[in-house]
Amino acid sequence: MPTLSDFAAETIDGRELPLNEYKGQVVLVVNTASSCGFTPQYGGLERLWDQYADDGFVVLGFPCNQFGNQEPGAEQQIGEFCRASYGVTFPMFAKVDVNGPDAHPLFEWLRSEKGGLLGDRIRWNFTKFLVGRDGHVIKRFGSTTTPEKIAPRIEAALAE
Repeated sequence: MPTLSDFAAETIDGRELPLNEYKGQVVLVVNTASSCGFTPQYGGLERLWDQYADDGFVVLGFPCNQFGNQEPGAEQQIGEFCRASYGVTFPMFAKVDVNGPDAHPLFEWLRSEKGGLLGDRIRWNFTKFLVGRDGHVIKRFGSTTTPEKIAPRIEAALAE
């Protein structure tokens, strides 16, 4: 049975990164966008990262342009926007598709682990998947669930 550690992804600066680098950590995987009504969640994600990083928690941001063309820029532009607008320091990755035939294998797996209201399909930007230290998905959160509301679940996962 696959776990998060079985996947790799390209970082926002073009390096291939095996996700086993995060083995044993609690991970929040988020599909992001720079021109979305939920874009201010970057600030909350950064605060979670700041608050829990020393306890073994990491946020992984994956820009996606599949919803309303809300992430049209290139990786360099996305990275600059995230740093300048929200002070993002958590790991960011290259743009990916999260649904459809070109979906990144990580998101195919995440969707298969925890479906949503419309089956496994991701409905919009800022869908979040909380992954436990064992590498399995604990819970999926929709776009309207703010990062701050996930904090108790993160704390529980860190305590396991």
